[in-house]
Amino acid sequence: MQPEHLIATTRVASAPALARNRVLRNTYLLLAISMVPTVAGAWLGLQLKFSLFTGHPAMGFILFLAIAFGFFYGIEKTKNSGMGVALLLAFTFFMGLMLSRMLGVVLGLANGASLIALAFGGTAAIFGAMSMVATTTKRDLSKMGKFLFIGVILLMVAMFANIFLQIPAMMVALSVLAIAIFSAFMLYDVNRIVTGGETNYVSATLALYLDLYNVFVNLLALLGITGGSND
Repeated sequence: MQPEHLIATTRVASAPALARNRVLRNTYLLLAISMVPTVAGAWLGLQLKFSLFTGHPAMGFILFLAIAFGFFYGIEKTKNSGMGVALLLAFTFFMGLMLSRMLGVVLGLANGASLIALAFGGTAAIFGAMSMVATTTKRDLSKMGKFLFIGVILLMVAMFANIFLQIPAMMVALSVLAIAIFSAFMLYDVNRIVTGGETNYVSATLALYLDLYNVFVNLLALLGITGGSND
């Protein structure tokens, strides 16, 4: 093989790897940026005492899902343009608003600030571990998505049911299950990027944001229930 042919072949072979690295890099960058509107939304929600669940929690849950899925549809339709990024950041602001109610409750505890810091650190540690495994494993994780999606649907149904049942033990169990499911989703979603299964960084960022958000929220809920102090 001539040297110029060897160089050309090497470039062609490395092109997909470079594209995957670019998607991963852009995803992590946009994910970091998305934390800014999330914090802003949470801060504003705390100031306004915002909550969709005041009065009728079940209707608030349905309204939340309607708004969230509206964002999902819009982001997916515009993911190849700047509008997709704008909608994603608007969605993260909305999710910050939704987070403010739980933050307000936890901050009302004597050790609330430390619980939030612990939940943040735990989420970061889980993400770091899942990302490391996802980028180094040789196993085919593509089949995980179907089972995890079914798990999320069942989890949402159970959470909706517990709005009426109000069983504390069930709330704890669902939080533990949610942490497990969305931690596995982190593994799956990062692996999809590094293996070329996801080529759009906006879609990838949305998926990872939801993973991180749900792990953080449920870890914070679990810490608040089991380790909260009023003294």
